[in-house]
Amino acid sequence: MSVTVETRSALEAKAGVLAIPLAKLAENKRLPARITALDKASGGRIQQVVAAGDFDGSKDQVVLVRPDEGIAATRILLLGLGDEKALDATALRAAAGSALRAARRHKANALAILSPAGRRVRAAAAGQALAEGVVLGAYRFDRHQTSDEKDASKKKAQGEIKTALLFEKGADARNARGGAKVGVILAESQNLARDLSNEPPNILPPVALAKAAKDMSQDVGLKVRILEPKELEKLGMGAMLAVGQGSVNPARLIVMEHNAPPKRATKGTRKRKTICLVGKGVCFDSGGLSLKPSASMTKMKHDMSGGATVVGAMRAAALLKVPHHVVGIVGAVENMPSGTAYRVDDVLTSASGKTIEITNTDAEGRLVLADCLDYAQKNYAPAAIIDLATLTGAVIMALGGWAAAVLGNNEALSKAIVAAGEATGERYWPLPLWEVHRDHMRSKIADLRQTGGREAGTTSAAAFLGHFVSDDIPWAHLDIAGVADTERGTSTHVAGATGFGVRSLLEWLRNGKF
Repeated sequence: MSVTVETRSALEAKAGVLAIPLAKLAENKRLPARITALDKASGGRIQQVVAAGDFDGSKDQVVLVRPDEGIAATRILLLGLGDEKALDATALRAAAGSALRAARRHKANALAILSPAGRRVRAAAAGQALAEGVVLGAYRFDRHQTSDEKDASKKKAQGEIKTALLFEKGADARNARGGAKVGVILAESQNLARDLSNEPPNILPPVALAKAAKDMSQDVGLKVRILEPKELEKLGMGAMLAVGQGSVNPARLIVMEHNAPPKRATKGTRKRKTICLVGKGVCFDSGGLSLKPSASMTKMKHDMSGGATVVGAMRAAALLKVPHHVVGIVGAVENMPSGTAYRVDDVLTSASGKTIEITNTDAEGRLVLADCLDYAQKNYAPAAIIDLATLTGAVIMALGGWAAAVLGNNEALSKAIVAAGEATGERYWPLPLWEVHRDHMRSKIADLRQTGGREAGTTSAAAFLGHFVSDDIPWAHLDIAGVADTERGTSTHVAGATGFGVRSLLEWLRNGKF
């Protein structure tokens, strides 16, 4: 999508919609000085809606006005940002998404957004947030909808909205350009994760997910390897393979590498930290022999959202040239009932050698992650591991659709992820993970039992995973079950997959301390 930073006057912006984000006006309802000239040129239309009480800059206000011919834009869109003291990147992102959607509604092929006055958000961060909002707001998943040729052309035209972000000349514009470039990459990578998660399970079984990850990797210069079942058998990945053995669609292990060190390491490459991102890629989850009720089976195409996020994050890591060695690992399987499916009461041997008593075949994601976590440690000796998974319904009961849970063995890492989430508008909330929880997951007939009962379901699932991570490797488990998809429409989200985690992971990778 075309998003540029320009320094021309808002009076000269040739656009179907000129969006003006404004913070809450003072009691005297006086417009900021930089808007006054624009208002006069537009025939006083802005001041008229303010005087009438139709707009005062309150948060989420959206008012469209028709200006006189004194300005180049066809329409002016006023966007309320709320209290200026609380203005942040999240508010700008939401405003830009609203602007894009308004431009689409009015069939505009060009949108201009005037950067807000003030220094609450610096130019680089403002450029990034506005670009993210525009690209995220433009997202639609309609590739499987049929239409005649005329409608298809109309749809295409509406989808191509050129956006100009208007900043003042000088350092602000230079910094904003850099920020906007980052914002477009991050949002497009998040949209890739959305696309993958939104694909129907018959279109995106494990083999197709592996191909999509491979194609993306080749496009952006990542090293990629796809492991098939025979290779997984040699590696002893009995937990992951068991999940997929009831399906006609075979499992795949997807391994993507950014900044892979050369065989002969130099002083510079030896300093690179290795970070592993591990994603659950269950392309469809029927529950297996512990079959889900039909209502609960709906939207189980999104059970690979953790894996989709890892694919999107790896794309962004490559394009943003993250200075670390980043490895993305996705266990792609399909969990189906059949005569070959794994059973309750089975005992599996994982790649780590630990044995697992199966108590519920619908708790399959932790089995996939167990072998993927082991693979990450054995092959890469990482400085940190983060895994993402739509792992438990319990986290939805605890945090709803407003936050993901973070648990792990390293408090500093968990705090860093929470901070990255606050910076990007992707919220995480820490839950405890104690030794008593790990002990709770021990089995009477195997080393571990797969589930720990109804109590503390999110924590007991993480405790199970903790048995497959060395205590000396910082590790965080992100349970994204409540935030991976949504039915709530916002200015930057439509119903369906959210791509949650891409931007916060990149915030951590780019600015975290390792």
